[in-house]
Amino acid sequence: MLSAEAVRVRAPAKVNLHLSVGPLRPDGYHELVNVFHAVDLVDEVVASPAGRLSLTIAGEGAAELPTDRANLVWQAVALLAETVGIDDPAVRLELTKTIPVAGGMAGGSADAAAALLACARLWRVHADLPALAGRLGSDVAFPLLGRTAVGTGRGELLRPVPTTGRLHWAFALADGGISASAAYGELDRQRAAGTAPPPAGDPDALLDALAAGDLGRIAAALVNDLQPAALALRPTLADTLAAGSEGGARAGIVSGSGPTCAFLCADEDAAEQVAAALVAAGVCRAARVASGPAPGARVVA
Repeated sequence: MLSAEAVRVRAPAKVNLHLSVGPLRPDGYHELVNVFHAVDLVDEVVASPAGRLSLTIAGEGAAELPTDRANLVWQAVALLAETVGIDDPAVRLELTKTIPVAGGMAGGSADAAAALLACARLWRVHADLPALAGRLGSDVAFPLLGRTAVGTGRGELLRPVPTTGRLHWAFALADGGISASAAYGELDRQRAAGTAPPPAGDPDALLDALAAGDLGRIAAALVNDLQPAALALRPTLADTLAAGSEGGARAGIVSGSGPTCAFLCADEDAAEQVAAALVAAGVCRAARVASGPAPGARVVA
C-alpha cells in the first residue's frame, strides 16, 4: 500500500470576495454564503515514508504553530489514515509556509488540504477527500478545489463558478492574527447591540461581474460581513485600507476574519505599486502580490 517516494503538494490561499454571515445555527456555526477565490500564494507539504508520524514547519509564522496533533495537518493525516484503515500513519510531513498564520486567508485549511492529497498519493489510497476536508473544518474543502467557488452551509458545500480573466491583488500582512472565533463572536456582539450592518445577502451581482470579467463591477461588489468585527478588534486596519486606496487599489477589503487586507488592482504592475505604497506607509509588516483564480491543491515535481 505504501509508496517509497516522497510526494510534494502545493495548496493555495483564498480571498473571500463575498462573505455573508447568516444566523447562528444549532451546531454553533453560522450559515454562510461565501465566494471563495484562490490566489497563487501557496503553502507546500512534502510527505515521505518514515518510522513515525512527524511534522516540521518552516517559513511564514512557523514559530507560532504547533507540530503535534494540535495542528490541523496532523489531524488531516490521522483522519485519512483512520478512514482507509492504516493503523500507523508513519509519515514525515514537512510544511513550508508563505500564507500568513491566522490572517484570514485559510492558510491552515490549505495546509490540511495539501496533507490530505499528499498522503493519499503517498499511500496510494482512494478516499473522498472533499468529504474528509469538510469534517476537518469549514474552509478545508475549498483549497482542494481552488479557482473560484460559492460556498454555502458552513462554507464546505462548494459550487464552482465561471470567471473571465485574472484578478491581481496586493496583500497587506499584519503583525499577529485574529482568530475566526473572535471575529464571529464580535460580529454576534455587534448584531445583538444593533450596530452591525445587515448581512450582505446573495452574491448575484458579483457572480455576474466575475463571469463578464468586469473589474469595475467586481470591485464594487466586494463585501465582507466580518470586516466591521475585524476593524473593531484591530482598529489600525482602517489605516491599512485607506493606504491601499490612496496607493491606487481599485478596492480594498479585509480578507475573511482578518487581519490581512486584500487590495484588488488593475493589473500586475498596479499590484506591485500598491504593495510598495503599503510598505512605505508603514501600515503593515510586509506586503505580497498574487493573482487568481489559482488551481486547487496539486502534486508538483
